[in-house]
Amino acid sequence: MTNAASIDRARLLSPAEIRKKVGEMGQWFHNINLKGVQTAPDHFLGDYPNVKWQRFEHVIPRDLEGMSVLDAGCNAGFYSIQMKLRGAGRVLGIDYDDLYLEQARFAAAVKGLDIEFRNLSVYRVAELREKFDIVLFMGVLYHLRHPLLALDLLRQFAVKDIFVFQSMLRGSGEIEDLEEDYSFSEADVFEGRAFPRMHFIEKKYSGDPTNWWIPNRACAEAMLRSAGFRILEHPEKEVYVCGRAEPDSSAHGCIPSWLTGGRDD
Repeated sequence: MTNAASIDRARLLSPAEIRKKVGEMGQWFHNINLKGVQTAPDHFLGDYPNVKWQRFEHVIPRDLEGMSVLDAGCNAGFYSIQMKLRGAGRVLGIDYDDLYLEQARFAAAVKGLDIEFRNLSVYRVAELREKFDIVLFMGVLYHLRHPLLALDLLRQFAVKDIFVFQSMLRGSGEIEDLEEDYSFSEADVFEGRAFPRMHFIEKKYSGDPTNWWIPNRACAEAMLRSAGFRILEHPEKEVYVCGRAEPDSSAHGCIPSWLTGGRDD
């Protein structure tokens, strides 16, 4: 938790002291402006993720007063901070990386924001025993070995209303209507550019060994629907704003009870 004492201390830091602390925390992936100090000024994507946020922030309500937000895979907390700045009552950021969480707590404290950050894998969201008005899942899917399971878990145990999803996409951006079923002898459909496709990275992509699965656009949208989300808006190439829908009544979305401590809702 970014408590009052740590906020008070951080707000008294000079830019020089902030710059020193930022440097001591190692490499940052989120570029956050802390009293004029940029945490990742040489980011290979520019002012990231602010450059992406500016392309879809208009679809997020300006006033989030009284709303709860879960930032799943929060990294250094850029999106958690944006939600709190819009007045969200409770903001919880989760990540499995303690360095990211340390960065997030520091950034929130410097900005004077009371945000909770917790070390928790997305596969363990059932342990929160809480559903949130808005769940953010930004730039996480392709870092997971079990991406569809993560979507299933978030939908079942964390999302009360709105799900904001972003993923790196590669391959075709085309979309076409597909039949619900095909005969076993039908093979040509799989060769189509617009067929949902996940690209598996065995070694590394962009120097990162945690880049495992990268969908094309059709695949990202199909996975969201399969997990029980309906796409409400697509404001940015990689960003989808979704609501809850009922998942396919067949095997889709069925989660083994041993993964959730016996919880099923």
